[in-house]
Amino acid sequence: MTSEKIDLFVASHSKDFDMTHLPQIKSMLEKMPEEKGNILLSMDTKSPTTILIISILVGSFGIDRFMLGQAGLGVLKLLTLGGFGIWTIVDWCTAISRTKKHNFEEFIKLANTIGG
Repeated sequence: MTSEKIDLFVASHSKDFDMTHLPQIKSMLEKMPEEKGNILLSMDTKSPTTILIISILVGSFGIDRFMLGQAGLGVLKLLTLGGFGIWTIVDWCTAISRTKKHNFEEFIKLANTIGG
């Protein structure tokens, strides 16, 4: 892949990934053939800020967990109304890091799926 495309992806998605993961993402993209790399460049990431706002507004219903693909935890959080409020408060503090971790895991999963 061209370094311009990789730099553009890293710059535009740096807020969606943990800073410690960016060198690994860049390295994986550099090794990708152009056609496979374009699939990774077009991946959809979750916005950590959006997940935080949703967690604050309706987090006791587990919607933030559902959005990150954690249906089981979402149902449990819904049934307990956010762990009686305690789980909701904890999720407010961890929403951004959980979202960045989710985005990185999805990137790795997609890279492995397309053969990178």
